[in-house]
Amino acid sequence: QVPLVESGGGLVQAGGSLRLACAASSGTFNSRTMGWFRQAPGTEREFVAAISWSGGNTDYVDSVKGRFLISRDNAKNTMFLQMNSLKPEDTAVYYCAVSSSFRTYSNRRSASGYSSWGQGTQVTVSS
Repeated sequence: QVPLVESGGGLVQAGGSLRLACAASSGTFNSRTMGWFRQAPGTEREFVAAISWSGGNTDYVDSVKGRFLISRDNAKNTMFLQMNSLKPEDTAVYYCAVSSSFRTYSNRRSASGYSSWGQGTQVTVSS
C-alpha cells in the first residue's frame, strides 16, 4: 500500500481548466505505473488516464484525449492531471491510484491492476 493524497479539485465552468495532483509518500512510486480514475454518481469507476513509471508512456480514455494531460515528477513523488476544455460530463470524483506491480503497464486500464488509491477529489463542471 502506497499512501496517496489528491488535491486540486473544485467547481469550474464548462470550457475551464483544473489541475489535479496526487502525492505519494513511498519511494516505490518511481517503479510503478500510476493512473487516474473517476466515478460519477450512479456509475462505476471509469479509467481516465495512466502513465508508466518512467513517464515515457501515457494512455487516455477516448473521451478526454486532446483535453487532458497526465504527467509525473518522480523526484517529488507526484503525479498530475491537467484538465482543459472541461465539460459537464467530466463531473465526477477523481481518484489516483498506484499499480500493484512493479514496472507493469499492460493492466493500466483496469481498476483491479491498482492496489493503492487516494481518497478522491470532487470535480464539478457547470454548464
